[in-house]
Amino acid sequence: MADLSNRKFAEAGLNQTELDAEMAAVKRADRPWNEPKNLRASYDAGDDVVAVANAAYAAHIGDNAIYSASSYPSLRRYEEGVVAMVCEMLNAPEGAVGSVTTGGTESITMAVKTARDWARATKPSVREPEMIVPRTAHPAFNKAAELLGLKAVRMEKSVDHRADLEAMTRAIGPNTIMIVGSAPPFPYGLVDPIERLSGLAQQHGLWLHVDACVGGFVLPFARELGHAVPGFDFDVPGVSSMSVDLHKYGFSGRGASVLVIRDEARAKHQGFNFEAWPAGIYRTANIAGSRNGGAVASAFAVMRYLGRAGYRQGVACMIEAKQRIAAGLSGIGGLHVLGQPEGTHFSIVADELDIFAVADGLHERGWLFSRGVDPKAMQLLLNPRHGAVVDQFLADVGEVAALVRAGKIQSRGVGPVYIV
Repeated sequence: MADLSNRKFAEAGLNQTELDAEMAAVKRADRPWNEPKNLRASYDAGDDVVAVANAAYAAHIGDNAIYSASSYPSLRRYEEGVVAMVCEMLNAPEGAVGSVTTGGTESITMAVKTARDWARATKPSVREPEMIVPRTAHPAFNKAAELLGLKAVRMEKSVDHRADLEAMTRAIGPNTIMIVGSAPPFPYGLVDPIERLSGLAQQHGLWLHVDACVGGFVLPFARELGHAVPGFDFDVPGVSSMSVDLHKYGFSGRGASVLVIRDEARAKHQGFNFEAWPAGIYRTANIAGSRNGGAVASAFAVMRYLGRAGYRQGVACMIEAKQRIAAGLSGIGGLHVLGQPEGTHFSIVADELDIFAVADGLHERGWLFSRGVDPKAMQLLLNPRHGAVVDQFLADVGEVAALVRAGKIQSRGVGPVYIV
């Protein structure tokens, strides 16, 4: 946590000029979120898209989405529109129910909560519910389990860097209520075998959640472009719910995500209702009470601005950049993309070189990306503008790799930390 021991709540406030100067000084060390060398969590689809997202956000920044039914009917229309478009994108069936959350962690948490309460109603013999998650599933599933009183059974290995279906099958027991797959997970970018997980869920009467927070706005359009994409959405019959982030490759302002549940029979277990206090009925679909209307408006505006063709074009640019990086690495030698990732994020691994030494050398040249373990890797998340820096990136990788081979760059021992 931040050290605030040297901060005092001043008696007199600053004027605008003083405040601007202070904040500019504090911000001086920050990296621009959308600088070209940022290859992690920089979801920049272009200046025009950013302007659309920001303008809609600013127009509704003071509006509270919890009052959309009474005070801000525009937010209700925006949310309904966003959910409808996402449901269409994910091939959700008639009667599917969706809601906008504040981010992927909330979408995942509410999926787990809904599955838990669904199991309470349909599996009364289960007293200590468990969910089975792949090795690569997002930590938010463990967080949700801790918060909601479930046991998260996480697999120890990934088969070909995807969910270990055999181990998950063996892990199913009398307390299992839920299994999870990712499309794709963050660590490798390789879509889990959702169709086989679907068969497992149907065979054992389990809730199957597909975490498409990263890939939900990528895989549908990669498929439309003719790329091979395995079944991952509601066309797969055993899928009970899906999470997809609007503020990632949906390009909206933060924080916005969508949770979609297959039907009302399951969705009725999602919300929270309370009446035993003096202020009347309190009802929310998700964890958050107050929600900034700006995020909802931003998502609606960007989706309406881009349309399917705009997203398709953005995905095409990212896939082309990914393919150029993969081809360029093959010419450098000793480095390659892990597997054949279906989306637009992926891991770069090394056969002989210390990949963390390569990462340190690239960091010194200003490149930002995440690092992975098991195997050690550099993890890249592309955006539609990164095609312009592919040549520079590959040139720097080649030069740094040569320095590592020569022993002139050694790893500082900085391992993978997701949020750093």
